[in-house]
Amino acid sequence: MKDAHANHDHDHAHFPAAPHSHAAPGAEAGVTRDPVCGILVDPEAGKPKATYQGHTYHFCCQGCRDKFMQNPEAYLEATDPVCGMKVDRATARYFTRHEGIGHYFCSAGCQKKFEDYPERHLEPRPAAEPMPKGTQYTCPMHPEIVRDAPGACPICGMALEPMGVPTGEEGPNPELVDFTRRLWVSALFSIPLLVIAMGPMLGLPIREWMGERAAAWAELVLTTPVVLWAAAPFFRRGYDSIVNRSPNMWTLIAMGVGTAYGYSLAATLFPNIFPEQFRAAHGAVPVYFEAAAVIVGLVFVGQVLELRARERTGSAIRALLDLAPKTARRLADDGTEADIPLDEVQAGDLLRVRPGDSVPVDGVVVEGRSSVDESMITGEPVPVEKTGGDRLTGGTINKNGTLVMRAEKVGRETMLSQIVEMVAKAQRSRAPIQGMADRVSSYFVPSVVAVAILAFIVWAIFGPAPSMAFAIVSAVSVLIIACPCALGLATPMSIMTATGRGAQMGVLIRDAEALERFASVDTLIVDKTGTLTEGKPRLTDVIAADGFGEGELLTLAASLERGSEHPLAEAIVAGAQERSVPLSDAANFEAVTGKGVTGTVSGRSVALGNSAMMRDLVVESGALETRAGVLRDEGKTVMFVVVDGRLAGMVAVADPVKATSADAIRALHQAGLRIVMATGDNARTANAVARVLSIDEVRADMLPEDKKKLIDELHAKGARVAMAGDGVNDAPALAAADVGIAMGTGADVAVESAGITLVKGDLAGIVRARLLARATIRNIRQNLFLAFVYNSLGVPIAAGVLYPVFGTLLSPMIAAAAMSLSSVSVIANALRLRSLPLK
Repeated sequence: MKDAHANHDHDHAHFPAAPHSHAAPGAEAGVTRDPVCGILVDPEAGKPKATYQGHTYHFCCQGCRDKFMQNPEAYLEATDPVCGMKVDRATARYFTRHEGIGHYFCSAGCQKKFEDYPERHLEPRPAAEPMPKGTQYTCPMHPEIVRDAPGACPICGMALEPMGVPTGEEGPNPELVDFTRRLWVSALFSIPLLVIAMGPMLGLPIREWMGERAAAWAELVLTTPVVLWAAAPFFRRGYDSIVNRSPNMWTLIAMGVGTAYGYSLAATLFPNIFPEQFRAAHGAVPVYFEAAAVIVGLVFVGQVLELRARERTGSAIRALLDLAPKTARRLADDGTEADIPLDEVQAGDLLRVRPGDSVPVDGVVVEGRSSVDESMITGEPVPVEKTGGDRLTGGTINKNGTLVMRAEKVGRETMLSQIVEMVAKAQRSRAPIQGMADRVSSYFVPSVVAVAILAFIVWAIFGPAPSMAFAIVSAVSVLIIACPCALGLATPMSIMTATGRGAQMGVLIRDAEALERFASVDTLIVDKTGTLTEGKPRLTDVIAADGFGEGELLTLAASLERGSEHPLAEAIVAGAQERSVPLSDAANFEAVTGKGVTGTVSGRSVALGNSAMMRDLVVESGALETRAGVLRDEGKTVMFVVVDGRLAGMVAVADPVKATSADAIRALHQAGLRIVMATGDNARTANAVARVLSIDEVRADMLPEDKKKLIDELHAKGARVAMAGDGVNDAPALAAADVGIAMGTGADVAVESAGITLVKGDLAGIVRARLLARATIRNIRQNLFLAFVYNSLGVPIAAGVLYPVFGTLLSPMIAAAAMSLSSVSVIANALRLRSLPLK
């Protein structure tokens, strides 16, 4: 069967180089590439074209040409993501798509390296197309914040993200690119800085070689780019948090980094203002530049990990958009045909849909007969026979016949567009978790700042001479030890470790939100086909009537069905082959839409079909009808076989339940989950499967919008809902649920819409995911505790509460060490998840 995009070469394209007079510079013989979307275009096919700087460029549709003409320079060249070379987009020999984004390569070697390990080469990516006018932006953590232009959230400081349905090829998250660059710069300067600062502790007399003064100045030079350039976003967010009266993690990070750097800068430039008690044996005042740099580096590590988890939020929508073809074949009034861009199709147009093509828009069949794969709507693998008067849905796939349809719903009115809108809306409306770190920070930050100010005042007024130096040191120590750099690692380190452990067990986790939500869900909605069942029909029963043997019956039925491409026919033929039944050639084969097939096998007239065909043939099913009813109650599709006008028996085909489903459902029940089956299949089949698996509730004959309505209905009752599915039809519900669980064997869009993906398509993976979710959330809470405990205990000591009794004032060096120890503790605790038992 052809792919849904068989008429567009979206994937790997290789063609020999040769000049062509009508193509872009260096174009290939007889073909060129659309410089906007990367699709191969035949220059002689009458497609749109444009001339720029003396060269002619060809396009797959008018929309791509319009984009090109608005900004030609943006589409002339692309950067090879592997080697960084510039590639002519219009003549690139090597091209592939990854997660809906086109990538161009200078050679086959670079393309293969990218396809083997794409994640290694995704930065830098091709430049993103500019966002369309009117795009609004919102904060992932605070969806109530909506702005007309990009910027930072006034509440938490996070970069705002575009709302709506993405169009074109989206580039990488600009914040992720920027933070990754700043992380590398921080690491580049911090490594030699740590060597200089910590060398003596490791037995390296570097400071002796350089001298204390020179070492301090070297640290100042190395730290300044990290603090003044790399950490600039932290200071901006910290400033915004103060201006907006919403203290958070960034408030303390900005103050901690700023005070550590400012204190060390003062110690380097004005060492004489510090008392003798803070001078080392060599007489110099210790500096803590490495504390400032390490804070910045550790926070960037956590931020980059978090941003990577959010980077692909638009992949599900792009996968949905790819289901629709870019062009449609319109029939003119004079009988001529021409391919036109999809956005030029109007209601009432007559369109031809050839075998293997995607149906371009919603409409009705006016001519022809074919079977159409509607699994993107129903989730069912069996194609639906279509003939005159039957309805067609855009994005479904025409299999073996040619159809002429009349367009009725186009553009945003099509069902596919409505599904896209539902997914986009559900993704935006799903309220992100307000992290425990932010909740604690809302109390912790003001408290720390108050303690630092109080310590400064008390030491300045009542402290021994020089009181101002003691006041500065105590305030700086409080802010350094309270700086929650471990907060930036608490969640992402646990998630990173958990996702690695889950991947080993076939459970892929999208983000921390999915884990936290799944740990607390109480209702699980599962699709039937492909989730509880194998998703592929199989021959289950062969029942012969008197005077016929089972082998003879199956030989005749399978021999006749060899002429059909219907999945039920394929199941019968495969079943005959498994039973080593000999097959013969069939003649005079004819498919009767909605009823069955007829033909001649070994000189005998054979018909195979449903009860409607039996009535047409005036054949009484007799006692077999009762047996057929029993089989139908078991969820099986029954087909009668008639030989030479006489009922010879019947065969039954069913989508078998997966071997692991029963045990998995039992385990999920034991975990306290209520199981609801929501399927596009008929109620009779659905109830049969539910009885076998002890499903709590069944919802059958459901369309995509019905499944999403079911989620909303359960939410209204206060349920916390997880949804497991594998089809395009499940995508809106997967996105709307508290957490979506996709079978990795299903549609890409289902995987992209879900927070959790089961690689093997094994329902038992949900049990493992539940164990992993609970363990991970418990680990995150432990990390958040560790992120604060050293700081919280150290704050009063840093403020000087022990000085009146023991004469001890906490040095900023010890404060920085305690701050770092909390980060080490968080990392070590998170790594315990690597040995979590999930079996």
